[in-house]
Amino acid sequence: MKSRHYLATAVLSFAGTSAFAAGFSLQSPQLPDQSKIKAEHYWNNFGCTGGNVMPELKWKNPPVGTQSFAITLHDKDAPTGSGFWHWVVYDIASATTGLPGGVNAGALPAGAKEGNTDLGKPGFFGPCPPVGREHRYTFTIHALKVDKLPVEAGASPALVGFTIWQNSLGKSSFQVKAGPRQ
Repeated sequence: MKSRHYLATAVLSFAGTSAFAAGFSLQSPQLPDQSKIKAEHYWNNFGCTGGNVMPELKWKNPPVGTQSFAITLHDKDAPTGSGFWHWVVYDIASATTGLPGGVNAGALPAGAKEGNTDLGKPGFFGPCPPVGREHRYTFTIHALKVDKLPVEAGASPALVGFTIWQNSLGKSSFQVKAGPRQ
């Protein structure tokens, strides 16, 4: 009986958080939701040939009380049991409404930090699906209730993600596809 009470409380808490994020949206002019990623965005490694170009990102209508943003790029189809974190950036000032994109994420706003990816180092690592398999990649922006995340440099993407979730006011995502490569 207690577990049902905790589950109901968790669901209501999550629903309450999401309600404040109504209208919060993330998009990319180069990559519409559910589109196929172009080779220019692919990583140039592991058998992929691409430019590793981060697409431009724009967002609007963040929840009231947003003090900063974090952005992640995750491949949930990577055969690791937990997916693969391709990009983690946080401490993006609340006045920011987009990122220009470019090679290795282009110029980040002052104060923004890149966290480690699942490659064990920071940076944008474009998609590179295995031969013969399509993968789905999710870009997510998180509106945060703190201006700086309390994480140490070199933290794993899982630890940064844990801290993002602890400080979340809302989020918005879009998904794109890559592959299958021949």
